[in-house]
Amino acid sequence: MKEIRNPKKLVSVPFSKTRCGVDFYINTGSSKDVCGVLTENKMFDTDFFSFYFIRKANGFLLLNFRQIELYDDMVLFLSPHQKQEWHVDEAALDYTFLIFREDFMRTFIADKFFVYRLLYCYQTDTPPHLSMNSELYTEYFSLLRKIKEELNRPIADSYNIIVSLLFYLLLIINRQYAETYHLPVDVPKNNYAFQFKDLLEQHIHKIQRVGEYAEMLHISRITLNKSVMAQFGVSANHLLKQRLLKYDKSRNCCSDCKTNRSRKGSGNECSRGIHGKRKRGYD
Repeated sequence: MKEIRNPKKLVSVPFSKTRCGVDFYINTGSSKDVCGVLTENKMFDTDFFSFYFIRKANGFLLLNFRQIELYDDMVLFLSPHQKQEWHVDEAALDYTFLIFREDFMRTFIADKFFVYRLLYCYQTDTPPHLSMNSELYTEYFSLLRKIKEELNRPIADSYNIIVSLLFYLLLIINRQYAETYHLPVDVPKNNYAFQFKDLLEQHIHKIQRVGEYAEMLHISRITLNKSVMAQFGVSANHLLKQRLLKYDKSRNCCSDCKTNRSRKGSGNECSRGIHGKRKRGYD
């Protein structure tokens, strides 16, 4: 993997099609093919979604400083830019991974807010994992196998087939996630709520008042709050505070970046830094 490294703190890992050996911003494979990538860096984040279908587990993951215990037959969902710190015996793990960038689906799926509608993405109120029974295991791995086949032998319609398979996989996981955590799977009531979540991801570093987001959407704060409450069951202020907490923890992690700058002025090492190369990796 290509890395952006702060040697004392954070390593940011972007998706590389070239090093993945694929034509699209998606890849899937087995843990035996990437052994070492989870623990090579003490703390890292990515610019892509990472799903782990874990058959044999051990240890735990610190996800944005939240401890997630790993267990056999689980599916773990990690969203982009989450801080990951794996405390595991990696050689003893047995899993299949699925990684993809959000923009991979944009050409095929007109709904730009699709990932925000998935109950397990970009949220902190419910656990980022599911248990797999034998039936789910069979269904998930059948779809992942078909995606891998298209990636290995791409032809003219491979993109459409891969996106269709991914779209179906994400939706059946969403249905199971909703059933597990007793969440409603309703037809989206409005787009304001999803636009608000999208704006939070883009502007939380500088805009931290619900009223300002309402102005950006050209609606009142009351309308925005009603829309968010109707769609997610929590207030707009609750979503903002959750996202702000995540941002503050990330900023504190990088607070000493300035002390690591070279005299020549290398810039912020958490976002630019030294470019390295993994001996092994997803790519």
